[in-house]
Amino acid sequence: MYSIEKLTQVSDCDAVLTWAQTEKENLELKKLNESKLTRNYANTSLSIETELQSVITQMNTINAILPTLPEGSIKEENLKKLRKLDYRKFLLEDRRINYGVVALLEKELDVERISKEIVEIDAFMTSVTQKKATL
Repeated sequence: MYSIEKLTQVSDCDAVLTWAQTEKENLELKKLNESKLTRNYANTSLSIETELQSVITQMNTINAILPTLPEGSIKEENLKKLRKLDYRKFLLEDRRINYGVVALLEKELDVERISKEIVEIDAFMTSVTQKKATL
């Protein structure tokens, strides 16, 4: 898999191990950051979904009573509320794309991908360490 057999000096092994250790540390930091973002996305996605359902319920209620209201200030107030709710719904749906369930899944995938990279670097370092022991 790797050309470990081409390492012929202990100093080469040390250089490769130093580089690999730095890569691993960077990945571990990235994983920590992505994990925190994932938790934030999980909380945000739940909040967005809850608020969106509330807005939709309010819109449905206003839509149900609008036809029964006589022309006048009360009907105009409800129409204004409906427009505001419709805009709020638009904003929430936009946020859901960026911070909702889809974004959460993308972040979870990022964390898993980083975890697999860390495992691979560990295996690589083990191979180099074994080669170094034979030199």
